[in-house]
Amino acid sequence: MCGICGYIGPKKLEEDQLWKMNNTMYHRGPDDGGVWQYNNRGVEIGLAQRRLSILDLSALGHQPMLSEDGRYVVVYNGEIYNFKEIRRTLERQGYHFRSNCDTEVILYAYAEWGSDMFTRFNGMFAIALYDKEENRLILARDRIGKKPLYYYAEQGHFVFASELKPIMQYPFFSKRINKDVLNHFLCNKYLSAPLCIFEHTYKMLPGMVLEYCNGEIYKRKYWNIIKEYHRGVSERQRDLGSCKDSLKAVLKDAVTSRLVADVPVGTFLSGGIDSTLVTAIAREGKESPINSYSIGFYDKKRDEAPFSAAIAKYLGTNHHEHYVEEKDIFAMIQDLPYYYDEPFSDASQLPTMLVSQYASQDITVSLSGDGGDELFCGYKMYDLTWIAQHVDFMGGIAGHIPGMQKLGKILPSELRAFLNNRDPAAKTQLYVDVTREVVDTILGRTADNIKHAHEKYLTMGDWQERRMLLDMQTYLPDEILAKTDRASMKYSLEVRCPLLDHKVVEESFRIPHQYKYRRFDKKYILKEITYDYVPRELLDRPKKGFGVPLQKWLRTVLKDEVARYADPEILQRQDIFVPSAVQELIAKQQMADKVIYSSVLWSFYVFQKWYQMYIEDLWQG
Repeated sequence: MCGICGYIGPKKLEEDQLWKMNNTMYHRGPDDGGVWQYNNRGVEIGLAQRRLSILDLSALGHQPMLSEDGRYVVVYNGEIYNFKEIRRTLERQGYHFRSNCDTEVILYAYAEWGSDMFTRFNGMFAIALYDKEENRLILARDRIGKKPLYYYAEQGHFVFASELKPIMQYPFFSKRINKDVLNHFLCNKYLSAPLCIFEHTYKMLPGMVLEYCNGEIYKRKYWNIIKEYHRGVSERQRDLGSCKDSLKAVLKDAVTSRLVADVPVGTFLSGGIDSTLVTAIAREGKESPINSYSIGFYDKKRDEAPFSAAIAKYLGTNHHEHYVEEKDIFAMIQDLPYYYDEPFSDASQLPTMLVSQYASQDITVSLSGDGGDELFCGYKMYDLTWIAQHVDFMGGIAGHIPGMQKLGKILPSELRAFLNNRDPAAKTQLYVDVTREVVDTILGRTADNIKHAHEKYLTMGDWQERRMLLDMQTYLPDEILAKTDRASMKYSLEVRCPLLDHKVVEESFRIPHQYKYRRFDKKYILKEITYDYVPRELLDRPKKGFGVPLQKWLRTVLKDEVARYADPEILQRQDIFVPSAVQELIAKQQMADKVIYSSVLWSFYVFQKWYQMYIEDLWQG
């Protein structure tokens, strides 16, 4: 687990400039750092890395790492879980290794197979490899998008990094905000790849290889989730028992491979189905108990710690429990812009940072249950999607009723979401239009194609399956995994997600949908596997999740700061938001207990804090 960055272009950076870029990610890799620069026939190349030592803690794992003949140079963030198997194959081909780390395997895998090597890797990774002979830079991101990778391309300059901070430190980078994406951010709370907050700057898509050669960019997908879904459907099993056995076997392999490390390993244990299953498999067959971690809240409405403790006791883990107060969560707000260096406003990032901070005191690697909801139909939204499909005809009928358009404006937002759901290419994106009404007002403009365009390629008839695949391409990598990556790396903690092993994902596609969702009984098959390890009575309860009292904060402790960021004079000078519309939104949020007002206002607040840190001092005038 590390942070990587680099550049290729017409201008050479001073070494201290490249170090400055690199050290903005010190938190991602406090154990070691390195830079490498090269001039190839007038083209300047620089690579850099911050290292969090997980495998082969010796100096032999230092990056940037060069091949023995000096032709290839690599910087890399992540883990290749099957690197020992690949290494044995390469050794039979005559390659010799100096270290025991997976980084060196990447070098010689490329020498043997070129960019086809990525199809052989099972892992989470963002890789940058430079080929001196061909003057070619190759970037790649793992299939699911666990590890982040940004790039900037303008006027012959090409810069990449695990975070935006190194790119912002590149001397020839221009910090021009891409105003066209603000509607997307304020509606969704995040930006989905390839969108980025800056012009000429992009997020790499999951499962993508990018090659930069002679000033040209070439991109291709080495793993396509839609193709894998259709392949899985063609191989679907019809027997619940065989589906369960196959999935269980793949899950065991995924968890076991993620326990390999030369540093202490533990698990996040929230007490839900996903984290319980991962922890149970990790504990299985081990002589000594595995460390598990959870946080609790003094607010009983949000507290799941007693459930986590009961499960930990049953499984026999070495459980660690830390209760946090509201002030502990609130104190994290000031750090958000630095560690989430692109606007990101899912407030569950705060408790995720707290549990990461707590676990990092003892361990360097933690397993999590991320991915279970998207793969096995776990969110409440999937219930709503099921309902929407079954009442879709009502929206069509309502559209022909005289006066319905006027009446629709005063209907509850939930009902409007169902009735106005007329876009055939975005049937599962129910609440975007409702949120958009507020967002368009405060921005003073209407954005085209505010909904995720990915859905138009999802032609399956079941809306739940469409929405799950859409979430796997957008919400999962760019919200859930981005949140966890930044929250954990703030404390130099590596988080591994066994449920997002690509073999688990592909196996989930082979399972008929009725084994995932049974009339509001979500994650059915995953529950059935978990019950093999933990009694049903310890798990059968409503899901609470990491709650943050945003509505309350915006009315009380954040009220004055929000008002300061919304000062009409400041907004006029900033030229992004409509001052009167922002003031109206604040008034509505203070008066009405509606999630939509609090959600958009919180996103406005997060954006302003980010703008204050990275663009300009809003108070200078």
